[in-house]
Amino acid sequence: MERKTNKSLKRFGQNYIRDKNVLLNIISEFNPQPEDKIIEIGPGRGALTKLLLEKVNNFTAIEIDTRVIKTLRTLSQNINIVNNDFLNIDLNSFYKNDNKKIRIIGNIPYNITSPIIFKLIDNHEILFDAVFMVQHEVAKRMTGEKGTKNYGIFSIIINYFCDVSYCFKVSRNVFQPKPNVDSAVVHLRFKSNKEEYLVQKTFIKVVKASFGNRRKILKNSLSNSIFKNFNFSNCKIDLSKRAEDLDIKDFIRLTKFILKNEHK
Repeated sequence: MERKTNKSLKRFGQNYIRDKNVLLNIISEFNPQPEDKIIEIGPGRGALTKLLLEKVNNFTAIEIDTRVIKTLRTLSQNINIVNNDFLNIDLNSFYKNDNKKIRIIGNIPYNITSPIIFKLIDNHEILFDAVFMVQHEVAKRMTGEKGTKNYGIFSIIINYFCDVSYCFKVSRNVFQPKPNVDSAVVHLRFKSNKEEYLVQKTFIKVVKASFGNRRKILKNSLSNSIFKNFNFSNCKIDLSKRAEDLDIKDFIRLTKFILKNEHK
């Protein structure tokens, strides 16, 4: 499992894990089964890929760096490699053949963590779970709880669509070359979200608008957002609170209030 870095060819730079125990711990957390449909994002030279191929039959590696494709192909005759940017991949193309939910694993590039996570959220109905290694600070934000500094847009939206677990920290010292930050492994288990599509999309907009001015009360943040012309006078949510004081259920109630009253 390797870390992608920045721009141009440099963005394909890799930091290789030297400690196999870390890889084994990731596999243990992911617990792949032979019948699973698995996609690995950014396998690099295939340190984690080798372990996955020992356990599963339906496996696809998505790797943007053409320089490592030849190495990956030597791992197995049956390995399916897609040489593309994960953000450009149509995940439905993997799902539609048998309607079996997809499991995803990988080491997310620091600079596109959010786009990857939001792509998964957009496709949450066809995903079972995902195990990722991310920057340690990002892992704390993903699992941030109300009342902590890590609680915000990212944690609320992710936890609306997933049950998120912080698994374990990974020291920068196990990588070669050593990066400037520590990492952590997180496990996202996608919920069977029963809310209507419009509720889900509006929920995301409401959360982003509410945190538009984090230090301001909700009333002021919403008045400076796309909901500035909305009448909140009969809203049951206390708009004198700050967004950080609301939990996910509060944001759901606020979302449904907006949808119910938007044409009045």
